This record gives sequence, structure tokens and C-alpha cells, in this order.
Amino acid sequence: MAGLDPILSPTPVDDETEEISARNARCGMVLFLVYLAVYGVHVVFNAFKPTVMDAVPLLGVNLAVLFGLGLIVLALVLALVYAWLCRSARNGSNESSGANGAISQEPSR
Repeated sequence: MAGLDPILSPTPVDDETEEISARNARCGMVLFLVYLAVYGVHVVFNAFKPTVMDAVPLLGVNLAVLFGLGLIVLALVLALVYAWLCRSARNGSNESSGANGAISQEPSR
């Protein structure tokens, strides 16, 4: 099939520097800790305050189920934020350099 042959497809270029990799790792860790904190609240409430999670605040669905669905949505949102942060880090490094990787400067007059 056309386009599925790995031999003929172009080799991906990894233009990510160690600085960008480190920044992406830090961003990922911060977002993970945010998710971990929210998940920890969910677990603590389920373990120690089950009556709170039995409340039915919306459409006949208890808070535990809503909180769980919220965790799934939060994970997807954090994944999109991480992708955006990684893309902006890569684009930010490309804007400061010219086409050949050299720093471009305006000629002085």
C-alpha cells in the first residue's frame, strides 16, 4: 500500500536539544503532580469520607462517579496542555535561530 512502506518514508529528524528535553520533562512532572494531587483528594474522600461521595449533586449520579469522570477529563486536558507546552518550547527555540541554525540579526544602519 502506498505510504505504508517504512523503507520509503522519510527518516524523522530529532532536532530536540537537551535543554528542550529537560524543560519538557519538568513540565510533564509538574502536570503529573497536579493530577496526582487531585487523584489523592479523590482517594482520600473515598476512603475516609464515603458519605460525602454518596451525595447526588447532578442528574442522579453520585459524586464519586462525577469525580472519577472529572479525573478522566482532567487527564485528557493535561495531556493537551503538555503537548501545547512541548510544541511551544520547540517553536520558541526555532524562532531564535535562522534557517541554518545560526542566530539571525538585523543589519545595523
